[in-house]
Amino acid sequence: MRKELHAPVLAAISAGGVLGALARYALARAWPHPPHGFPWSTFVINVTGCFLIGVLMVIVTEVVTHKPLLRPFLGVGVLGGYTTFSTYVVDIQRAAAEGAPLVALTYLTLTVVAALLAVYLGTVLTRAAVHR
Repeated sequence: MRKELHAPVLAAISAGGVLGALARYALARAWPHPPHGFPWSTFVINVTGCFLIGVLMVIVTEVVTHKPLLRPFLGVGVLGGYTTFSTYVVDIQRAAAEGAPLVALTYLTLTVVAALLAVYLGTVLTRAAVHR
């Protein structure tokens, strides 16, 4: 990357990250869960974020290819700040430690399957919509 592009890219990522993290925080605060319960807010955040990543990748590679800051702002920034796979791991550990290993195992498996499916669906549905 050319040196003159570093500052705008970092600014786009930072601004997007703030927006994504604020959205995640608001959703997690509005939809809390007990340590032994299924962490629905984190699950929904990660799955919807993965769906939107699929949508975004089609848009930035096939539709809007002339906006160099769109991908860093939305992909790395907003969606990187919104999704939280580190919290996913902590939620798994917390559920197991609180005596809910079935919740931990279900959450572990379901999140991976749902997140991968969401990226795939986001990509396929967006590509179909774009090419209609």
